[in-house]
Amino acid sequence: MRHNVAGYKLDRTSGARLALRRNLIKQFFEHERIRTTRAKAAAIRGEAEHIITIARNSANGSDSEKVAARRLVASKLGDNQVIKRVFDEIAPRFANRNGGYTRVMKLGPRLGDSAEMVILELVEE
Repeated sequence: MRHNVAGYKLDRTSGARLALRRNLIKQFFEHERIRTTRAKAAAIRGEAEHIITIARNSANGSDSEKVAARRLVASKLGDNQVIKRVFDEIAPRFANRNGGYTRVMKLGPRLGDSAEMVILELVEE
C-alpha cells in the first residue's frame, strides 16, 4: 500500500529528482511556459501553484510575513531572480484568482520514445 507516499519518482535518485524539479520550476517561472513530458508536468504543477499561492497571500501580510514567504520560496527554488519575478510580476496577476494558475495542453507523443508531451503554461486572464 502507498499510504502517505506523495510525488513522482521519475526513475531518478532523490537528489536528481530534487534538482530536476527545481530546474523545471525555475524554467517554468522564467519563461511562463515549458514543453515537457506529462509525468514531469504533473510532478511540478502542484508545487508551482503552491509557490504562486504563497506569493499571492504574502502581498497582504506584514513585512515579517513577506520576508518569511520569500525565505520559504527561496528554500524551494534557491534563485533570487526567479523569486523576485514570482513575487513582483507573476503573483499580482493572480490576486483575484483562487487557484488554477496553470494549464496543461497535450501535444501528442514524442518521436524518439513516444513519451506523451505537454505544454505547461500560466493561465492568462
